[in-house]
Amino acid sequence: MEIYQKLLDGNKAWVAKRLQEDPTFFERLSKGQSPQVLWIGCSDSRVPANEITGTLPGEIFVHRNIANMVIHTDMNMLSVLDYAVNVLKVRHVIVCGHYGCGGVQAAMGSQQFGLIDNWIRHIKDVYRLHEQELESISDPQARFDRLVELNVMEQVFDLSKTSIIQNAWKTRQLPYIHGWVYSIKDGLIRDLKVSMDHTSKLPPYFRSENPVLA
Repeated sequence: MEIYQKLLDGNKAWVAKRLQEDPTFFERLSKGQSPQVLWIGCSDSRVPANEITGTLPGEIFVHRNIANMVIHTDMNMLSVLDYAVNVLKVRHVIVCGHYGCGGVQAAMGSQQFGLIDNWIRHIKDVYRLHEQELESISDPQARFDRLVELNVMEQVFDLSKTSIIQNAWKTRQLPYIHGWVYSIKDGLIRDLKVSMDHTSKLPPYFRSENPVLA
């Protein structure tokens, strides 16, 4: 029970610190949220969105899963995306992976881990798409790091293919989509420069047209 009590005590200390810095902090926070950013990140406990970006509660809307995946059958992710884009009207969606990601590392091997094997199968598809480049990298660590980056890039592209994003681009020319990678070793975020927006060109078979009403 030691860690359990530590969490409760930590919460009280955090509240006291916040109130000391700003007596109206929780009163203002309770009135609603208007974040400008949706963060799609990894569930890894070492990569907390607010902490590593120096932002406060209320500034980033967050969805996290194993290896920061955008899977079109994942209703959890799609529901978060829909709410963030169409209700909160976020201006930016950031996919943030991290070097040393266990999910990506697992996808590079053949060992079975259980139910998660079905999830990381999607990362194996990323490897297949970029197999020639990855296999040309002789250093295992460099190959691992590159797959982390490529996985983020593919998730950015997968976001652009959703009807949620495409419809938002048509109606309000937002949000912008970005791909980042966080380094646990030095705490710094690397912008992969793979941003997409309403001007991005998608292959015609990925473009979604508005339905024709009868």
